[in-house]
Formats: sequence, C-alpha cells, structure tokens
Amino acid sequence: MAGTIWTPVMGWVAAIGAALALAVAAPSESGLLGKLPSFTAKRLHDQAPVVLPQQLPSARTLAIVVFKHAQQDEAQGWIDGLRLNQESAIAWVRMPVFSDRNDEAKRREKEASLLARYPSPDDRARIMAIVADKDAFVRATGLTSTDHVSVLVLDRTGNVLAKAQGVYDAAKAQALRETVLAND
Repeated sequence: MAGTIWTPVMGWVAAIGAALALAVAAPSESGLLGKLPSFTAKRLHDQAPVVLPQQLPSARTLAIVVFKHAQQDEAQGWIDGLRLNQESAIAWVRMPVFSDRNDEAKRREKEASLLARYPSPDDRARIMAIVADKDAFVRATGLTSTDHVSVLVLDRTGNVLAKAQGVYDAAKAQALRETVLAND
C-alpha cells in the first residue's frame, strides 16, 4: 500500500523537474530572431567610426539593410511606406553591407558612391555603412538571404526585435512600427 501512494507523487515530482529543465534549456526569444554582431561602421557625415550596436541612435532603431546597389528602390519603398522622412518618432538608419575584401581602394570607391548618391547632410547622417562578411552578417541577424532588402528593429545590445525582408508590405510595416515604438 505504501508503494501505491508514492508512485503518483514521484510521477508529479519527475514531471515538475522535467518542466523546469525544459524552461531553463529553452532558447530565449531574442536569440530566435538574431543579434547584430559588434561592428565598426562608417557614418558618411563624419570620419569617426561608430561601434554598433552600442551607438545606434535610439533604444530601438529601425535599420534598412541593403546588400546590393540594385536594392535601392526596394529600400526607398520601405522608407516611403513607413513615412520615415516625415515621422520623427522613429529613429532609423540605412545600413549598406559591403563584403570585406581588405581592399582599401574598393572601400573608398564604395564610400564615394554613397556620398554621390546621398548629397544631403540629413541623408548622410542616417547611413551606417558596414564592411563585413555578408554571409556571416545574414547568419548572425537571422536573415535568410541577401537577395532583398531587410528591415530590422534593433535594440542597443543588437538584439533583433522584429524583421521583414523583401518589398514593402503594409502588414509587415505595421508590425515593425509597433515594435519600434513599443515601450518596454
């Protein structure tokens, strides 16, 4: 009779132990979306390097990530659709990502191209150019490819709080807007 009393109790203790072990071992929500690695970025409006993600302009920043020159129209679609040039409540940056080939001449050429494309001081202040391995950047941030523009909501520690890829989509834009404007 004593054995029949302890069997259910031991079953419950084992179930509680398993639940606690799974809770501790489960990945965190921020790890599921990705994390911006620590980078030194270049801002076009001054020569001082920027350390990302610590020097993002806000506690929550919207980053328009561009991997190829041909994606500029797609990026502009997000900027126009989210009304980023009209709405000051959203801190945002353009984040062109260039492959690191240790070629200083190529880097200067790409910087000159950006300077020519964005002559306005306001536009230049929003650009944080990253020179890195594109594939490593994609993996770290939890993106799927470099085929399209990516829009990320980042916190100051580099956690990706929300993301969208591809052409502008109103539903995705609304989710990004809500995330970037959310108060913790």
